[in-house]
Amino acid sequence: MSANRIQHKVNHVALVVDCSGSMRPHQSQLVRVVDEFVAGLKAESDSLGHETRISLYSFDHRVENLVWDMDVKHLPSMRGLYRVNNGATALIEASLKSLDDLEHIWEEYGEHSFLQIVVTDGEENASGGDRRHDGDMTILGPWLDRIAAKMNGLAGHWTSAILVPNSLAKRTAQNYGFPAGNIAIWDADSQEGVEEAIGTVRAAATSFLRAREKGVRGTKNLFAVGQDISVDQVRAHLEPVPAAMYRLLKVDKEVEIRPFVDSHPGVTYERGACFYQLGARAQVQPDKEVIVVEKDTDRAYTGDAARSLLFGSGIQGTVSVKAGNNPKLEVYVQSRSVNRKLKPNTRLLIML
Repeated sequence: MSANRIQHKVNHVALVVDCSGSMRPHQSQLVRVVDEFVAGLKAESDSLGHETRISLYSFDHRVENLVWDMDVKHLPSMRGLYRVNNGATALIEASLKSLDDLEHIWEEYGEHSFLQIVVTDGEENASGGDRRHDGDMTILGPWLDRIAAKMNGLAGHWTSAILVPNSLAKRTAQNYGFPAGNIAIWDADSQEGVEEAIGTVRAAATSFLRAREKGVRGTKNLFAVGQDISVDQVRAHLEPVPAAMYRLLKVDKEVEIRPFVDSHPGVTYERGACFYQLGARAQVQPDKEVIVVEKDTDRAYTGDAARSLLFGSGIQGTVSVKAGNNPKLEVYVQSRSVNRKLKPNTRLLIML
């Protein structure tokens, strides 16, 4: 490679969106979710100086490319591009086609990464033929084999993720080969669920692009937070909490938060004064404060910039996130519940 060539980072993102008949009640909500995801990509790409290109697919029993590898800065709104049809759901076929298409992109120059995100509110019933009426699922077998082989064979700089409507669909997506950490549940039937989906995908866009800055080109933990920030960033952007103003208590077994706090001398449970350590997936509402703690020193940091540092800028609503693996930092989330179950091998931060 020439010593004078700029080895710039290029991100290729494919959004694969369900347009089957069941999506009709959710059409406007889905447009909002996708537009906010694109806005997050634009903002973070500008901040980091990345080139991010986006492709859009819609699918019912047919798969259609709407936009191909366009600079994300020039993408119009999904409104006007996305239309719900009356077809079935060729989820596997759509997932495979978008991955197959992206493989045609030339990677000789630049440092390329690929991110596929599939959004659906239903289950597979049409790859290889619409089976809503005849009930013949035997034809699906080869498609299951194909997607499992494809997912298992993805190179390390490829990331495939999916938003599904419920826990059953999450298990099905895992069977297809989507990594558990790259599957999120969204509730298209409520305004709260849509706002949560918006926060979740924007946080994912931020996390993906920031990780690229650290040399990570692919991930199996897309919907996690905190793994992409450093101690230096925390110290530069957040405010230290004086050591005399908080305590950290070790949680050895699953226990309700109020009796756990009250069992320790010198502290009494007060609503809003406790922060649980983020671990498994949790909903973080917009009015909940977050605190970041250095593992080595137990120094705590917070402030108005904490949510933006963790979840990305521009996120106003609830986010559904879990803790990423960061060897230096822990994330704590405010709790106002008197009966929250604290998990073993975590800690609780109490503001005094």
